[in-house]
Amino acid sequence: MPAIASEFLAIDRKARARIPSLDVATRPVSDRVCDFDDVVIPMDAEQAMLEAARCVHCPDPAPCVEACPAHNDIPSAMWLIEQGEFLEAARIYRQTSSLPEICGRVCPQEQLCQGSCTHQKSQHAVLTGPLEAFVTCYERRVVGVEIPKGEPTGRKVAIVGAGPSGIACAEQLIQRGHTVTIFDSKPAPGGLLTYGIPNFKLPKEVVFQRWGDFNRAGVEFVPETYIGKDKTLDDLFAEGYEAVFVGVGVGVDAPMEVPGEDLPGVMKATEFLIRCCLDDEQLLPRQLRGRPEIGSKLVVIGGGDTASDCLRTALRLGAKEVTCLYRRTEKEMPGGRHDRELAKEEGARYEYLTQPVRFIAGENGHLKALECIRMELGEPDKSGRRRPVPIEGTNFIVEADTAVLALGYWPDPVIGESTPGLETRNWGLIVTDSNTGATSRPGVFAGGDVVTGPDLVVTAMVAGRKAATAIDAYLKEKK
Repeated sequence: MPAIASEFLAIDRKARARIPSLDVATRPVSDRVCDFDDVVIPMDAEQAMLEAARCVHCPDPAPCVEACPAHNDIPSAMWLIEQGEFLEAARIYRQTSSLPEICGRVCPQEQLCQGSCTHQKSQHAVLTGPLEAFVTCYERRVVGVEIPKGEPTGRKVAIVGAGPSGIACAEQLIQRGHTVTIFDSKPAPGGLLTYGIPNFKLPKEVVFQRWGDFNRAGVEFVPETYIGKDKTLDDLFAEGYEAVFVGVGVGVDAPMEVPGEDLPGVMKATEFLIRCCLDDEQLLPRQLRGRPEIGSKLVVIGGGDTASDCLRTALRLGAKEVTCLYRRTEKEMPGGRHDRELAKEEGARYEYLTQPVRFIAGENGHLKALECIRMELGEPDKSGRRRPVPIEGTNFIVEADTAVLALGYWPDPVIGESTPGLETRNWGLIVTDSNTGATSRPGVFAGGDVVTGPDLVVTAMVAGRKAATAIDAYLKEKK
């Protein structure tokens, strides 16, 4: 055990609270904007032990555990990390999370576990996310990670979608002894983790290492198979699968529905991120290969995490002016504050209370500018946020070579339309029992964004685990 942590093992809670936070270390801006490598500098062992020693071990129920959708036993993990028991800490996380090395990187901890830390009232919260990532990556590096396989049951389950909810469901079903096949429309597994989150935020190596665990456990992956078009859920049952889990997410970019939206130079966020952030062309859908020409001035429209990802991606592609246009104020932005701060550090600008109303073409027919209007906040809408209201006579022009629409996502209705008796809502979201993921069709379960609408990686993961428990019970009852 490094000596630096031993002196903190027996200190009282007040002394722990006075230990200074390390804060998340990042590479210099001048370096990181030149590549797509991870911007975070990982902790070393001594730093991890020192940071974990700041935990004051609140009485049960600890606020951080309550705020974590997976209910990770964070205080126990902090105690083990503090003592240098990194492998034991990693096992704590893997008891409740199927993707701890990923959630430790991409969860908005400032809104969840870290944001509920009692240190928030006096100083910096304990860095729960980086510590989760540290110990689970330490585990992989030192002893490796294996998914335990249960005694074979002879039952076959099909999973539609290789994203966070599908992966989590598969992990739990394997441990119960069922045979699992995952179908996905993309060439590579991972869903959003591979095709929606840039490498500088979530290195693809981390995703593919985790996927390697599933390969070794015997999960079959069937790529480039669009369920609902290439084959239906009923086809899967006809092939011998006794239960199906649907975790396809919401992959249809929301339109803006203003004049000029179809101009060359106006792109949807999904296409932009796929074309810009995946270096291995074998991973890309055939029609999306090659990075786009974005010019020197790029605007991103939207305020979520995807908008931040697009801004930071554009800076790495060499755009000189990168601006986010958002129709409310920063206070109402749905995306994580940490990602916005990183985008600002790297050179992105934010224009609040601004709404594009028209895309304008140049002489060559390509996007040249956007006509925008200033907004003010009115009364709260159904979401509880104050509704943006246009201010008449405030129209102005923003020059841009490229505009990226990061306005959120809609569900793909194809599975609902191709599956008789499957109840859906809101243009294709699947209706389920919130505790089990069971749908209106016997044997069909669903979870993640295709049920809730756009949400977090961790909530999709939790939904997949819950559904696996219900699927296992369904198969036993059926038997």
